[in-house]
Amino acid sequence: MRTIDWVDGAIELIDQTKLPHEIVVNRITDLDSLIVDIQRLAVRGAPALGVAGALGVALIAAGSDDEAAVRADAQRLRDARPTAVNLSWGVDRVLTTLDGGPAAVLQEALDIMAEDVAACTSMGLYGADLVRSLVPNETANIMTICNTGGLAAVERGTALGVIQTIHEQGWLKEVFPLETRPLLQGARLTAWELTQMGAPFRLLVDSAGPFLLSRGIADAVFIGADRIAANGDTANKIGSFSLALAAKHAGVPFIVVAPESTIDMNTASGADIEIEDRGSAEVVSFAGTRTTPEGTEAVNPAFDVTPHELITAIVTDRRVIRTDLGETLSGIDFGATRTA
Repeated sequence: MRTIDWVDGAIELIDQTKLPHEIVVNRITDLDSLIVDIQRLAVRGAPALGVAGALGVALIAAGSDDEAAVRADAQRLRDARPTAVNLSWGVDRVLTTLDGGPAAVLQEALDIMAEDVAACTSMGLYGADLVRSLVPNETANIMTICNTGGLAAVERGTALGVIQTIHEQGWLKEVFPLETRPLLQGARLTAWELTQMGAPFRLLVDSAGPFLLSRGIADAVFIGADRIAANGDTANKIGSFSLALAAKHAGVPFIVVAPESTIDMNTASGADIEIEDRGSAEVVSFAGTRTTPEGTEAVNPAFDVTPHELITAIVTDRRVIRTDLGETLSGIDFGATRTA
């Protein structure tokens, strides 16, 4: 089952807020419903948001022949979540075909979806080869945060897609996903996906990750990315920066996995990345039950930024950039998208 797809003139997506207890597929036929599902994280993950943005414009274009209105609605969709660059990238790319009419817009969106599937396979292969070169052991223990599997893309995923490839190749020893407060994407989604693929894993509370890295629990740390700045600074789920600091201290490779579309050369550094704050409600209560005194407010950044000097390598669908060796995003040529 794909995380997001185009079926009979509508967007169908797995409602990730219902997992792991039930699989619910939402059928989206209007822009407002799509924006709501994006903002409440029914669909999330950089690649999936890129596809959602592209399919969303196809949905808008199919319902209106007023170009100005389509572009205005597309801007609303583009702004639904500010940190993840793939959403705006998907919207902007399909808008370039607007002059060709709804059919051209839809075809471009479907092309983006197909490219995402191919990109995730390629990232898995590039990433697995990198880990094999960095980890001297016959098998590998991997730590990760948030959810970066098929639920964050169309299929397979980014960082978790690499882990899946290592598992399929037969040399994955164990995965240590962090629960990922406050919405538990690691506990709810990554643990569910690891269960589906039959990979061995044990779940960690977020605060245990850095300490356990210092004790040698993992051979490498993999994260995804919501935006990679031109200098290699990377925005990802809150808690990634802490893992990067701990990995540096422990001498453990810290690897970012994301498609080329997540690289934003128009953003100079992490200091220029807008960080979404999701408000107090997610922190002061759990599953609808308040866990703090009445009136408690919270600071709730959804993302943090890991400086490029803490990153060992950035793996995309086209190349591996060894930032620890001084390689830069602009200095490494594109390679081929890999299929095997």
